[in-house]
Amino acid sequence: MKRLFLILGIILFLASCTPEDKYPIIPRIQFVSLEKIPNEYGFDYKANLSFYFEDGDGDIGLDNTTEDLKPPFDTASIYHYNFFISYYEKQNGEFVKVDLPAEQNARIPRLSNNTPESINGDINVEIFINNITSPYDTVRFEFYILDRALHKSNIITTPEIIIDKAK
Repeated sequence: MKRLFLILGIILFLASCTPEDKYPIIPRIQFVSLEKIPNEYGFDYKANLSFYFEDGDGDIGLDNTTEDLKPPFDTASIYHYNFFISYYEKQNGEFVKVDLPAEQNARIPRLSNNTPESINGDINVEIFINNITSPYDTVRFEFYILDRALHKSNIITTPEIIIDKAK
């Protein structure tokens, strides 16, 4: 009888253990929110873009350390950045990609130094949303991330938002 209870106890213990989440080594992202940030005059200026990520080997992020500034992550390389975003304006009913005067690509800092490990969570990036040189007030964004192995995530398109522009 003791043996039966011991076996039953071991089975219940093992069943109660939750295994660590395992994700593919190619990052996956999902849109969470885009919250407008007005300037001091009350017009929409920036936004906080929030998205969820999963990565199976934990190699998301670049710091400003010597290792993360060597090729291919040096300042002369497109891979200096690991967050890539494109700006689209709705012009005459259709979205058109617009190159802004200031680049919005960014470097997400290292999220884990314990590679390889599965990681997930939310990332927040502040972006400019108001193209002051344009009369158009409806915009959206497309973005993706790269990990240190240069695996490209899926591409996300945000919902369109209407910008309160200075008149």
